[in-house]
Amino acid sequence: MKYVVVTGGVLSGLGKGVTASSIGVLLKSAGLRVTSVKIDPYLNIDAGTMSPFEHGEVFVLDDGGEVDLDLGNYERFLDIALTRDNNITTGKVYSTVIERERRGDYLGKTVQVIPHITDEIQEWIERVAHQSSDGNNGTPDACVIELGGTVGDIESAPFIEALRQFQFRVGRDNICFVHVSLVPVMGPVGEQKTKPTQHTVKELRGLGIIPDILVCRSANPLHDDTRSKLAEFCHVSKEAVVSAHDSSNIYRVPLMFEEQGVSEVLAECFGFELVAERPLLAEWKAMADRVDNVEEEVHIAMVGKYTGLSDSYLSVIKALQHSSYAVNRKLVIDWIESADLDDATAASDPRAHAGAWELLRGANGILVPGGFGVRGIEGKIKAAEFARKNLVPYLGVCLGLQVATIEFCRNVLGMEGANSTEFDEDTPHQAVVFMPEISKTHMGGTMRLGTKPTPFLVDDCKMRRLYGGADHVDERHRHRYEVNPELIEQIESAGLRYVGKDETGQRCEIMELDEHPYFVGTQYHPEFKSRPGRPSPPFLGLMKAACGLEI
Repeated sequence: MKYVVVTGGVLSGLGKGVTASSIGVLLKSAGLRVTSVKIDPYLNIDAGTMSPFEHGEVFVLDDGGEVDLDLGNYERFLDIALTRDNNITTGKVYSTVIERERRGDYLGKTVQVIPHITDEIQEWIERVAHQSSDGNNGTPDACVIELGGTVGDIESAPFIEALRQFQFRVGRDNICFVHVSLVPVMGPVGEQKTKPTQHTVKELRGLGIIPDILVCRSANPLHDDTRSKLAEFCHVSKEAVVSAHDSSNIYRVPLMFEEQGVSEVLAECFGFELVAERPLLAEWKAMADRVDNVEEEVHIAMVGKYTGLSDSYLSVIKALQHSSYAVNRKLVIDWIESADLDDATAASDPRAHAGAWELLRGANGILVPGGFGVRGIEGKIKAAEFARKNLVPYLGVCLGLQVATIEFCRNVLGMEGANSTEFDEDTPHQAVVFMPEISKTHMGGTMRLGTKPTPFLVDDCKMRRLYGGADHVDERHRHRYEVNPELIEQIESAGLRYVGKDETGQRCEIMELDEHPYFVGTQYHPEFKSRPGRPSPPFLGLMKAACGLEI
C-alpha cells in the first residue's frame, strides 16, 4: 500500500482537498487503484450537526455517514464510493479509545495521547486504506490522506505525531508527504514571497515530517527564481516544487500537476513505472477543454437560505455544472436569498425584494435545494408557486419537494395555512410531518440517512426516462420530515403525482406535476452521486428543460 499525506500551512482554505483529489487522479491514471481518507481535527463526531454557514455542506455517503465536503471532491474526482470510516475526526478517535478504556482493553495502563490515541489513528488509517471503494471489491493500491486544518494548530498535533510515526510503520518508501502552502505577492512590484512557506516547512520538519512535494498556491504561476529559492530553503528538489496557480476550471488542476512532472516525482518516490498511454488524462483534458469552450448561457435561479456561502451548496453546484456540460451550456447561477422573495421583505427592504424577483423571473430554471429551519420558507414557497403557474422548469431537492407540496396544498387544494410541522406545529393542514421513527432528543446521525431504494410506481414518466427506464433508483437521503401519507391521495387526484415511493410504498420520494414542462421534486439528494461524466438525472432533466431540449 502506498500512502500520500497532504498537509497544509500558512492558512486554511488553500485547496488541500483539490490537491489531494488531483494527486489521486494522477495515481489512478498510472493504473493504481486509489482510495482516500480525510482527517478533520475537530471534536465533533461528524459534520452532521455543523452549520452550513460555518463548515459548508454536509456530504452524505452511501452508508449514511455525514462527512466533510472534501469527501465529495474525492468521490467526484476519483469516481469512488467512500464510507463514514473514511472521515476520521478527533471525536471519533477519542470516543473509540475511551470506550476501549471502559471495557478494560488497556489492561490497567494509563491511557495517554501517545501511544494510545496515535496508535488508534494509525490503525484506523491502515484499516480503511485497505477497504475497496471503487465497487470492484479489490484492495486499493494507494490511499491519499488529507489532514484538515493548518500545521501548528493545537488540535491537529496528535494527528501530526501519528503520521510521523506512521512513516516508520509502513516504510519510508511507501509514503509521500505533500505540503500545500501559500506564496503571496506583496506590493506593486509583484514579488512572490517565499517566507511564509519557509516558516511552515520549518515547523513541519520540526514536528518530524519532511515534505517530499511542495504545492504552492498563488494567483499566477511560480517564477523560476521563486521555485529555486523554495527548493533551496525547504530542502526539496526543484522538480518537487509545484505551482498551483489559478486555473480556468477545476478540471485543469490534475493536468497542471501532470505538466509539472508530479507523476514522475510520485513514480520515483514509490518506485513504480509510468505507462506510456494514460487515457484517463486524455479524458480529463477533453472535459477541461469542453468546459472552457462553452459560450451559450443557461440561467438557473438557486433559491436558498445559505446563499452567503456557496460551499453550503457545493454538491448542488457541481451537479448543475455536470448537467450543463452535458448540454453544452455555460451555467450561470442566479443566487436568490429565499427570504428576499417573501412579502415581509417587500416592506422592510423593497430593493432586495425587487432584485430577487427580477432574477427569478429572468431565470431559465428554478432550483430549491435542501435546508432546515423556518427562515426563508415562505420565499421558497413563492418560488415554487411561480414555477408552477408560469411553467418554468423547477427542481425541488428534499425541502424543495416539501415546499412545492405545501404550496400545492395551499393554492390548488385550498388548504389555507397548510404547512410543515417543522415550521408550524399547530398548522390546520399538516402537509409535511415528522417521521415517526426519528429521535426527538438527539440531533447527530438520527435522520433518515444514506442510500435507500426508490421503486417507480408508473410505467412512464419524465424521471423514469431520465433514469434510463430503471425500475428503481438508489439515492442518498438526509431528512427528518416527509409528505403526510394521509394527504397523498387527495394531492395526487389534483395532478401532483408521487411517481416514486420507498420500498414500503408509504413514503413519497419522487414528485411530478402533470401538464408541466418540468416540475419535479425528490425527497432524496441526487446531487451526492453526480459525476462529471455522469450527471445526476434530476439535475440533467432540469438543465434540458431550461434549455428547451426534449426529455
